[in-house]
Amino acid sequence: MLKKISQIAFAIMMVLTLASCKNTKQKLQEYVVTYNKNIAPSFRAENVTLTTARGYINDNKIELRFETGLDQNEGNKLASSISFVKLIRSMIEKDQIPRQLIEEGVQFDVYFLANDNTVLDKEVLTGESLKYILK
Repeated sequence: MLKKISQIAFAIMMVLTLASCKNTKQKLQEYVVTYNKNIAPSFRAENVTLTTARGYINDNKIELRFETGLDQNEGNKLASSISFVKLIRSMIEKDQIPRQLIEEGVQFDVYFLANDNTVLDKEVLTGESLKYILK
């Protein structure tokens, strides 16, 4: 009788454990909602005026956009290519861009935009590119 109760209790615990686990797509969706609700409103970085996240569940991809007040010119492109990588590295270290999602195969397309919404710099974060950015 005790053995039967133990088996039933174990089965119930396993079902509850499996039901509480989230798959990558659920984590992706949860990250986008959390980013836009909690991180973006209080986000502060040099030249960044607005940041937003957009999720593409079917493509297993998240797009992060950083809008700036900078003009689109070669000087700003060069300067932003240096500062943008530092910003991304800092966000990964603070877990504002979760390394776990990248390691699970979620691609982050990260854009640094000029004041006219043209691209100053773009980084694609994958498991492969992560090791170069975190150097």
